[in-house]
Amino acid sequence: MPRRTKPNDSTSSSPTDEQAAAYDRLVPMLEAAHREMTELSKKKQDGIVNTLKIKMLNRLLSELSKVIENDPSYAFVDMLDEETLPQNSDVVLVLSQWRAALKQYRDRHYGYDSYEHESRWFTVEDPRG
Repeated sequence: MPRRTKPNDSTSSSPTDEQAAAYDRLVPMLEAAHREMTELSKKKQDGIVNTLKIKMLNRLLSELSKVIENDPSYAFVDMLDEETLPQNSDVVLVLSQWRAALKQYRDRHYGYDSYEHESRWFTVEDPRG
């Protein structure tokens, strides 16, 4: 019978305090970018995203990739292609995948600490009790 993995198994290693702080700092920026691109996509789905926006989004995604690089969900997210310049709807899809991967990551490593009576990140430096 296959073994079920637990949040603290090596296949889902805990983040560092630095990664947790980066998550908290960067995810609101991703959410804002996703909202903006969704609005653009509603107006013009097949509109081409300009190079500046792609570079800005990739800079954000690059930093987020450092947070989840050891997480299983990392295999399912992509950077935006600066060469082919994707359409608005393609960017929304890519950002949605990032949002889902980051939500799964947070669900695995953030929760209620009954000892401290608060919700927090369970990190390498401050693991589950």
